Amino acid sequence: MTTKPIMTPHTHTEHSSEHGVSPAPTGNIKPAMVDEPQALKDPVCGMKVTAQSEHKHEHAGQSYYFCSAKCKAKFSANPGQFVNPATATEQAQTAPAGAIYTCPMHPEIRQDHPGNCPKCGMTLEPELPSLDDDDNPELRDFQRRFWWTLPLTVMAFVLAMFGHRLQWMAMGVQSWVELIISIPIVLWAGWPFFTRGWQSVINHSPNMWTLIGLGTGAAFAYSVVATIAPQVFPDSFVVMGRVAVYFEAAAVIISLTLLGQVLELKARSQTSAAIKSLLGLAPKTARRIKADGSEEDVPLSNVHVGDLLRVRPGEKVPVDGVVVEGSSAVDESMLTGEPMPVSKRADDKVIGATLNTSGALVMRSEKVGSATVLAQIVQMVAQAQRSRAPMQRMADVVAGYFVISVVGIALLTFFGWGFFGPEPSWVYGLINAVAVLIIACPCALGLATPMSIMVATGRGATQGVLFRDAAAIEKLRKIDTLIVDKTGTLTEGRPSFNRAVASAEFTEAEVLRLAASLDQGSEHPLADAIVRAARDQGMTLDKPDNFESASGIGVQGQVAGRQLALGNTALMQQLGISVDGLVTEAEALRAEGASVMHLAVDGQLAGLLAVSDPIKSTTLEALAALKDAGLRIVMATGDGLTTAQAVGARLGIDEVHGEVKPADKLALVARLQGEGRVVAMAGDGINDAPALAKADVGIAMGTGTDVAMNSAQVTLVKGDLRGIAVARNLSEDTVANMKQNLMFAFLYNALGIPVAAGVLYPLTGWLLSPLIAALAMSFSSVSVIGNALRLRRRSD
Repeated sequence: MTTKPIMTPHTHTEHSSEHGVSPAPTGNIKPAMVDEPQALKDPVCGMKVTAQSEHKHEHAGQSYYFCSAKCKAKFSANPGQFVNPATATEQAQTAPAGAIYTCPMHPEIRQDHPGNCPKCGMTLEPELPSLDDDDNPELRDFQRRFWWTLPLTVMAFVLAMFGHRLQWMAMGVQSWVELIISIPIVLWAGWPFFTRGWQSVINHSPNMWTLIGLGTGAAFAYSVVATIAPQVFPDSFVVMGRVAVYFEAAAVIISLTLLGQVLELKARSQTSAAIKSLLGLAPKTARRIKADGSEEDVPLSNVHVGDLLRVRPGEKVPVDGVVVEGSSAVDESMLTGEPMPVSKRADDKVIGATLNTSGALVMRSEKVGSATVLAQIVQMVAQAQRSRAPMQRMADVVAGYFVISVVGIALLTFFGWGFFGPEPSWVYGLINAVAVLIIACPCALGLATPMSIMVATGRGATQGVLFRDAAAIEKLRKIDTLIVDKTGTLTEGRPSFNRAVASAEFTEAEVLRLAASLDQGSEHPLADAIVRAARDQGMTLDKPDNFESASGIGVQGQVAGRQLALGNTALMQQLGISVDGLVTEAEALRAEGASVMHLAVDGQLAGLLAVSDPIKSTTLEALAALKDAGLRIVMATGDGLTTAQAVGARLGIDEVHGEVKPADKLALVARLQGEGRVVAMAGDGINDAPALAKADVGIAMGTGTDVAMNSAQVTLVKGDLRGIAVARNLSEDTVANMKQNLMFAFLYNALGIPVAAGVLYPLTGWLLSPLIAALAMSFSSVSVIGNALRLRRRSD
């Protein structure tokens, strides 16, 4: 019977407010007494608490009390799980809505419900883990099967090893005792292995479970026949007064395999620690300001776009949005890695899960749920962890033939020993064949690269480097040429307006007003600087019509009935507009490092606008580190060549391309690749997207556009080029780790299978027991995972 928690309704009366206790609802729930504390139950852990507990939560008009803040937080995250435990139990037994389950070794296997992989037999895992995934039902099931049958396995082992010496019973009777003991071990504890083995046969995808099922099944079936009908065997099978049986081999192999699976599942659970730490950054609730000015705490899932939210000092920003009121310093290090808090005031953007350190803020939510920066980071990390590295293709090809080869070797071992081995030759043949089947481990081979990728992507996420797929991790270490955009990549990307230069027919103020009116339709940082400058000067801007972005070279449109074009000289040339009248002024501004845009009105040059974009404080350090690593640095920007060369000279970049269109950047990448270069492209704008997609590795600034990030394979959350050096080092560490894992898996099988087959017997007299083979097989998978987890501890 489920005990319902004692609750009190959220009805504030004079009596209740004075004593901090609300009167209880009518029914079978006793009222809370004022004079003596009412004994209540924590609905999460069941501990007794009182209404005087400081840990209290209001839900559906009722008050709940808790023993600790941890229980309160669990309840707040999902009250229905504890208020309606029966319903919660039913929900727990079904897959969450929209959940996708996939295989760690075969990410192409995807389904909307739990199950086993048809290719390798591994239990499918949620593509996106949750903070509530600590209780792994498969791990719990295997632990139960292991511990409940371990005493029986020990008994079977002791009987087989010492029963004939101690002469507890007749050998024929001992065979029956071992059979009875081993039945629950093999047919209950080992049933999942036989199920997976049979599925591998049905799906024409032989794997580790095929081998374990064949090995333990053969040993057990042979022993059952030897016990029930020993007369069908020749005298050569009789050892110490009975036909030799190997119940203990089947039992110990299953117990050791269960132990190996328990260790492997525990180790695999650590690979999702990075995603869980990211998920844990988000607050569980938000404080929403209602239309009447009152405030309420609501679950994060109830926050909608446009809601006004209050963020008090010390609280986390609940979702992405914009500051409406107040000012504060926000610590964004949990997402960007930047240790210094960032000042925020009205109209500044804030990111969900960042920490408000000092002042109080009122913000308007703009992105909620899966649209937030944190959710996109989590999705990108999950996608990268499930992707396949090119190196895995080699392992897949080998593993495809591996199991069939092992079965063939096991058959050769059985018949080879049976026909040519010493007496009892067929017993030797059976045991050695079982050892071959058991020791072979395609699982270690299959886990070699996925585990490294999962750990590496998680480590990268904590350092502000997001990999979209495993191929990017493997390729990044090979790059020898880096093409960088200027605006937003080398520079702050938040340029400031410098000055306007007008031709004879216009004034400087008019040039700025017209340009700003047109640029209201643009998302480019240079356009934002011009619009901001015009508004700061109190100018009234007109609405642009027929706005069109000539990607990478400028914009066009109509303002107050006049046809305007604003961009670089490439746009002017395209429109047939001469810029000779202001060429001297333009070159002088570019020589100072300013970006110069030409404004044309009704087909005539009206003036120039100069915008300067300060270089990021980290750019020089980042470029120096990349040059020291042997990379060739190339700048390609849509800005004028003079401006680009001025910036390049300050940064020590010798190869500079100015006034390039998106197609030109794409062609530059293709040309360098044609020269045999391995090219990475770093950019942040829409105009960089084609080149980012074409490059061997596209690197997007997390401070840039969504289009750029969707086109790139790597995203630097901070928009800091130093992240490229971090990512490259991580790439080298990861590939080295994958090679170690593959080498270990190949070496293990190359040595273990021949030894199990008995090739050393003629020289040394050594034979490998199936028991030792099972232990070695389990150790191989765990060691591969353990080696991958070392990546988490590598220094940057």
